Amino acid sequence: MTNHPHRRFDPLRREWVIVSPQRNDRPWQGQVEPPPVEHHPAFDPGCYLCPGNVRANGERNPAYTSTFAFGNDFGALLPSTPAYATADQGLLVAQSERGICRVVCFSPRHDLTLPLMDAPAIRAVVDAWVAEYVALGEASSIAYVTIFENRGAMMGASNPHPHSQVWATEHIPHEAAIEQRGLDAYRRQHGSCLLCDYAALELRLGQRVVCANDAFVAIVPFWAAWPFELLVVARRHIGALPALADQERDALAAILKELTTRYDNLFAVPFPYSMGFHQQPVNGRPDGMAHLHAHFYPPLLRSATVRKFMVGFELLGSAQRDFTPEEAAIRLQTVSAVHYTERAASDAGR
Repeated sequence: MTNHPHRRFDPLRREWVIVSPQRNDRPWQGQVEPPPVEHHPAFDPGCYLCPGNVRANGERNPAYTSTFAFGNDFGALLPSTPAYATADQGLLVAQSERGICRVVCFSPRHDLTLPLMDAPAIRAVVDAWVAEYVALGEASSIAYVTIFENRGAMMGASNPHPHSQVWATEHIPHEAAIEQRGLDAYRRQHGSCLLCDYAALELRLGQRVVCANDAFVAIVPFWAAWPFELLVVARRHIGALPALADQERDALAAILKELTTRYDNLFAVPFPYSMGFHQQPVNGRPDGMAHLHAHFYPPLLRSATVRKFMVGFELLGSAQRDFTPEEAAIRLQTVSAVHYTERAASDAGR
């Protein structure tokens, strides 16, 4: 089956994805992006995220030595938005959306990324995410907290300093709501958690598992639409980051380091991606069968210079991918878990 065009069902989104493995043989004469090259100093006096520098709103960053979180100076959502709602014949419908946007700097070092940070430093990032989820979830107007990272200029990151964003919204966002409906539908049909069952199945099969530890498993999902998409699933049924035990936070840090290292090693470049967590809503909103997990959506298709866009049939018909999740998993399984820059430095020292 996997050598011929077919479609696969995504039970989280309850959508189909078309897989066309024979298209990998076609010559590529489309757009070729310049490879993502990132060479940055440890401190950039012009960076508004570096310690001690002045941000656009005139505030000066503290001389932070670990993580640093602050309110986004140009937040897409504002807590002071006045409440309103409009509807014209049920067709022109709008309503206000209050929210809070935050930024979490991973490190004072301008030149680091997750794969180049050590495990204790990434653990500090995990702790910062937990603190943000808890603090933002205490606001009565907030229903959901989305934690995400855009890595690389290709993914729209406006500043290379290592950081993530946290958006707390008045309503449950579209993508999280779609998955919540998928989880609820699976529970009604099977009486169990979709992601618990799926993680157990993939661990048993082993084919699409990239790596795993005692608390998390990273899988190229059977229904993946992006070239090297990953799903990182908590092995214990928990709803949100604050429920992680101390050792599970360490495990999350460890698997984030390994995955992002494997990404960089795949094409020996700083690998661009969008990553984010889906977890349970806050303030007593219905959470269905919420199960903590993260998605990685990277756009590089077959090399460091060929990018995947959602166009044509994918915009008008259905998501489609050119090679199978099994092929993607093999490539990620076989690359080293030691960052290519560290191997190069080690080889140079011999």
